[in-house]
Parts: sequence; C-alpha cells; structure tokens
Amino acid sequence: MKDAQVLTPMVADAKPARTPLPPWLKKRLHADVSLSFVRDLLDELRLTTVCQNARCPNIGECFARHTATFMILGKVCSRACGFCAVNRGQPHPPDPDEPARVAEATRRLGLRHVVVTSVTRDDLPDGGSDHFRRTILALRELPNLIIEALTPDFRGHEAHISALVSAGPTIYNHNVETVPRLYPRVRPQADYRRSLALLAFVKETAPAMFTKSGLMVGLGERADEVHEVMRDLRAARCDILTIGQYLRPSPQHLPVERFVPPAEFDEFKQVALGYGFKAVASGPFVRSSYNAEAVFVDSGRRNA
Repeated sequence: MKDAQVLTPMVADAKPARTPLPPWLKKRLHADVSLSFVRDLLDELRLTTVCQNARCPNIGECFARHTATFMILGKVCSRACGFCAVNRGQPHPPDPDEPARVAEATRRLGLRHVVVTSVTRDDLPDGGSDHFRRTILALRELPNLIIEALTPDFRGHEAHISALVSAGPTIYNHNVETVPRLYPRVRPQADYRRSLALLAFVKETAPAMFTKSGLMVGLGERADEVHEVMRDLRAARCDILTIGQYLRPSPQHLPVERFVPPAEFDEFKQVALGYGFKAVASGPFVRSSYNAEAVFVDSGRRNA
C-alpha cells in the first residue's frame, strides 16, 4: 500500500527553529529496555501513538512506564492546525481490524487507564466516530479498565458524538487547545464555540460521564483570556482541565511566543480549582493525556 499523500503547512512568520529552552523545560532522557518493548509491540500490532506522531516530550517517560496514547484512524490528519506535528493530507480508509489490535496492545501492556485519540477525519461521512465507537467497545471487553476517549470535534454533528458516547468511555476528552482570539491562527478549521457545545452535549447526554479538556499556553494568549476559557469550560460542565506549554515541533509550525514559568502554571491551577474543576493538571510538560490515570484519580478524590 502506498503512503497517503502528506502535506506540510507553511507558517509565514516562522522564526528560527532552535530557540534556547529555559531550565525548567530540560528533561532527562529515559534509556530503558521498556522503551524498546513498547516500540516493538506497537510495530508488531501495526499501531501508532500520538506520543510518536505529535513528538511529545514525555514519550520516554511514558514508554518507560508502559504507557501510550493510541492514535487510531491513521497517521494523516485532514486538517492543518499550526501547532500540530501530525502529518496533513489525504488519509487512507479506516482499518477494520484496528480496534481489536488496540485492545490486544492494552492487554499486553497491562494498562489500567487507556487513552484513545485520533487524527481528524473530515473526509469520512461520520468523521470516524463509528471506528472510535468500535475501538471503545473492544476495550470494554477488558476488565477493570478506565477508557478515555480524546476526540476531534466531528464538526459538531450530535449524531456522531452520540454514537461514541453510547459506547461508554469513562472519560470524554476534547481539547479547546487555545483562547478564542487565536483560533484563526492556531486552529483555522476548528471553532471554539463548537468545541464548547460538544463538551456540553456530552454532559447533557451522559451526566455521569467525566468530561475533560485542555489548552496550550505560550502562543500569545493573555492570562485573562485563559481565565475566560476556564469559565467557559465550567459553564459547559467540564470536569477536568489540563494546561501545558506549547513547544514548536518544527520550523514550519507556529513559533513559541513565550515560555511560561512554572509559577504561572501553579497560579493557573489554583484559579481553575477555584472555578470548580474536579481535577487540574497544569505545568510545562503537561499534555492532555500525560499522567491521565493520576489526574483521573485526583478527580475522584475531589468528587468524594
């Protein structure tokens, strides 16, 4: 099978790729036999992870703990967000055997909390929601497993969102990514209000289901705009929030406008908890699925 056509977006105001990192963004690399084990397992089962395709800085740490966020529906996204390292272009049709392979990898890794995400598939009539649904149903065959679905917006189609919710993930995660003012530059094919409406619809459809969202900072947003996003998410009854530093994947992606100090991440966390989130992960290396199990456990403590 030939590779899907891949397109790389160009960012007009791109700055030099090598911006010196502040001390708090330097991380020790993991050299562990577990890294090879996870990579070999993914290769064997022909699976991919967002850890690899989005060039996540936490990949070594997570693989060393036998943790991975599975990325279904291929490696090529139908959208072209200015921050994302995943390839853009014309994707292949969904692989019907992929849900079973995700479940097998989860079993062999001994996961207690599994995160499943996907590229955006605007090329598919249902946006890939049925493939997502079948993956969750395959995972539900495994005992005592927390299932977190990190989904695209499905263009706001409630029928597609409902199909996924009907499969019964423990957590429905959909990221707003940034503040509304920056959407035309950061997420030109997405819509802030549509993302909020998705989270609100999930909560209306399944009140007991946890909802979760995340955003990046360092793209030029102001603190008051971040606070506004927090209030909007709580108005949509979002339970869990993640906030992390945007890191530029390549010279073709949006530049980092500012490296946010750890103290400001701590302030964001306290503000968010004050707004009523059940759990908040806020820090330079935080990503939507990073330490997802610990964040979920924390939400249970606050809900007790």
